[in-house]
Order: sequence, then C-alpha cells, then structure tokens
Amino acid sequence: MLTTLETTAIATWVGESLYAYPGLLACHIVGLAIVVGVFAMRDLRLLGVAADIDLAVFLELKRLAYAGFTINLVSGLLLFSSQASYLATSIPFLSKIVCVATGMVLAFFLNGRLGEDFTGSGHAVAIDAKTRGLACLSLACWCAAIIAGRLIAYIF
Repeated sequence: MLTTLETTAIATWVGESLYAYPGLLACHIVGLAIVVGVFAMRDLRLLGVAADIDLAVFLELKRLAYAGFTINLVSGLLLFSSQASYLATSIPFLSKIVCVATGMVLAFFLNGRLGEDFTGSGHAVAIDAKTRGLACLSLACWCAAIIAGRLIAYIF
C-alpha cells in the first residue's frame, strides 16, 4: 500500500521535481514556526513567563496556529508521500507524529480552558497547577516533535 502511494503522480512529482521537495519543506518549516511559535508562547505565558502579556492574545492567535498546523499537515502529507515506506518504519518519524498529535490535543484542551476561564482580563485569570502542568507537557511535546523531526534525516 505504501509503495503504491510512492508511485502516484503527486509523490513522483514531490520526489523528482527540482523545486517540489524543497518548496514543500520550506512550507513545512513556515507552518512549524507558526504553530509552535504561537503554542510555545502560550505555554510559556501559562508557566509564568512574560506574565504581563494578556492571555486574550492567545485566544485571538489560535486561528493563526491552526492555520500553521494546516500548512504543516498538507505539506507533511505531500512530503510523506514521496518516502512513505521508509518513513512508516522510522522511529524518529513515528515519534514526531505522536508528539504532534499529543501537542494538538493539548492545544485544543488548553485553548478550551482559556476560553472557559477567561473573565475579560487575561491578567486576572488564575492559572491552576493542572493548567501549568498541561502547558509544560505541551511545550515538551512541541520541543520533542522538533527534535524528532530533525532526527528523521539522520537516523535510519
């Protein structure tokens, strides 16, 4: 099944075109910068860093983060199509997917908590230990996803 995916016209284009793979990789990096940038800032804010930043900002930025994730999803699927049989057995790739999936579940949950707890001023919101723990776990997932993503190229 994976070799069939690798022989599709789109996968062949991604693998053989002079510009497709590097272009998609650039899109993937831009998406990564957006999604991880927004969620890492939110997580750090929830952990007490830059406490003067209003939490309402992150409720407004969540759509941007989801757009970044969409860029990553589309570019990632296209990149995957050209190396599907290799990547399906790559421990760093599989680790990255688990970390990204966990990070996104935590993102939805944390954004939901912020939306429920928001009382008009982000400075007035009390951040409980559970939320701080989830923010720490989210930050760890995004860092691990980046590291695992880089390791894909180096660990066979």
